[in-house]
Amino acid sequence: MERKPTAVASRSTQVGSGIEINSVLRNTYMLLGMTLLFSAFTAGVAMALEISRMTAMVLSLVGFGLIFVVNKTADSAKGLVAVFAFTGVLGAALGPMLNYYLALANGPSLVMQALGGTAVVFFALSAYVLVSRKDFSFMGGFLMVGLIVAVIASIALIFFQIPAASMALSAAIVLLMSGFILFDTSRIIHGGETNYIRATVSLYLNIYNLFTALLSLLGMSSDD
Repeated sequence: MERKPTAVASRSTQVGSGIEINSVLRNTYMLLGMTLLFSAFTAGVAMALEISRMTAMVLSLVGFGLIFVVNKTADSAKGLVAVFAFTGVLGAALGPMLNYYLALANGPSLVMQALGGTAVVFFALSAYVLVSRKDFSFMGGFLMVGLIVAVIASIALIFFQIPAASMALSAAIVLLMSGFILFDTSRIIHGGETNYIRATVSLYLNIYNLFTALLSLLGMSSDD
């Protein structure tokens, strides 16, 4: 008889935890949608202003610096301002890249294919995790190692222009970001990430890098 209150309390805790997770998930996707739209807006402004590649590089560095600001302020209202500043700056940094591809004969088609591919991959993988409820936390170590290798390879390719290596790196980043989408979505639904601002930043970076890698991959394939 004494176990009943404990069972009820346990069940109540599980229900409360489930409600909290659903709230984080809902807020994350809502904020993610708004930040993606804001990024699209700032990218359009940057394209209209025709900012240089050097300016885009500086904006990228500023954007990644803002990650620390977002993480520091994520538990307050300032975090929302920081996350829009972060995503807006990174969106603007896409300006020169988008202008370059759109200037190609099949440029608009390449950009739309990259956008469509990114959307399909993100929604398919997210839906798989949400429906299956599988825990992909075991991928964390592998993904981190892969990310470090990708960063080192990206820096190396700045000095050594090897088309085949660039294509291989873009393909690897597509796979890597797909893995991160599984991992980060899994963390949210299993309570590993309870802050929707931090969760939004993680998913945003997955989508951002997936899109740029797909666009580069499609562009190089088109050249062949």
